Amino acid sequence: MGILENKRLVITGAGSGIGRATSLLAAKEGASVLAVDIAESVKDTAALITSSGGKAMAAQADVSEESAVIAFIDQCIDTFGGIDGLHANAGISGGRKSLQELTVDDWQRTLSVNTIGVFLAVKHAAAHLVSQGNGALLCTASVAGLRANAGGIDYSASKAGVVSIVQTVAYQLYGTGVRINAICPGLIETGMTRPTFDLAREKGREDRIGQINPTRRAGQPEEIAQMACFLLSDKASYVNGQAIPVDGGLSASHPWAFPRTPS
Repeated sequence: MGILENKRLVITGAGSGIGRATSLLAAKEGASVLAVDIAESVKDTAALITSSGGKAMAAQADVSEESAVIAFIDQCIDTFGGIDGLHANAGISGGRKSLQELTVDDWQRTLSVNTIGVFLAVKHAAAHLVSQGNGALLCTASVAGLRANAGGIDYSASKAGVVSIVQTVAYQLYGTGVRINAICPGLIETGMTRPTFDLAREKGREDRIGQINPTRRAGQPEEIAQMACFLLSDKASYVNGQAIPVDGGLSASHPWAFPRTPS
């Protein structure tokens, strides 16, 4: 029996990367998954699950639109008979523009997906979870939301907002039996970070990817999925209000000069 046996979950940003990896692992661990993404590739995620004998449905939706969020939460309940957890994972990179290049439109787009999208998903899932007296909420933040130099200004601010949502909502849900946590991934190889990986490989510097963390490598979506499924499960019943880095150790340190091999 898997750690998510009989759980009914909504996972956003499930068309690729961390969202897809979490959806696949959650289903393997026994969950019924409503996979949500604005991209049509979310249908492939659901198909991968069902072809392996799991339970999944796909929903294409923009997480920054409240009516769409209400609709996919209702879809999970209608399809699977209820909801036990949510992973608000959908996000965009923001493009890493400099301070002077950033526009108000850039800020509004990044925050609408990364922060408002999380708020809406948490708000509407929590209403159902509170009414039944149990459940788990999980948000994807980032190490960029903890300290500088892991993302652009708008992206970093949006992810710091996610951390604050988690910490504040944990106390707003005081005594309800509903938990909320965040994962703060480090450098993970996904569609969002692909340009960084492609450039390093093009220049023959793939061995430098992730060199500033003590694990000396980048992470894979499946490694984030392992933590996500744990936090969504009853195994994490005493973990609440936390923003947990999964970053190879990157956020454990103040700035430092990593050891260089003599040339």
